[in-house]
Amino acid sequence: MTLLFAFLIGFLAGLRSLTAPAVTAWAVHLGWLKSEHPLSLIGSLPAVIILTLAACVELVIDKLPNTPSRTSLPGLLARIVTGGVTGVYVSVSGGHGALVGAGLGAAGGVVGCFAGHEARTRLVNAIGTRDTYVAVVEDLITVGGCLWIVTRY
Repeated sequence: MTLLFAFLIGFLAGLRSLTAPAVTAWAVHLGWLKSEHPLSLIGSLPAVIILTLAACVELVIDKLPNTPSRTSLPGLLARIVTGGVTGVYVSVSGGHGALVGAGLGAAGGVVGCFAGHEARTRLVNAIGTRDTYVAVVEDLITVGGCLWIVTRY
């Protein structure tokens, strides 16, 4: 299950690139995820604060009309990196290697990026609503999913 969770946290990073790291930072800070130095640095109070603020800013910026697509190169790279990083924490906390967690998380980031973009676009078109409403639902799924994964340990 741990390896599936490493992929899934990466998938969620593909939906919102900074939510998964923020939730992971809180999980390390609160002791939900086991982490040894230097990995434990993400759970430090400054890291938790910075990542939480950055995730909140991302949730707002995502709703702006001129925000670039998540599938553009910078957005995709961010999701690969944050998916890989969060995959490491889930994998290591579950007793598996960091490298396999990074690979699964990064792969999840790519899948989540494109699948999330496609699902959001299709849903907006299918129900004829504003993109903002679907984006808020996506936010809730991402936050809830991340919390569900990091509390499994």
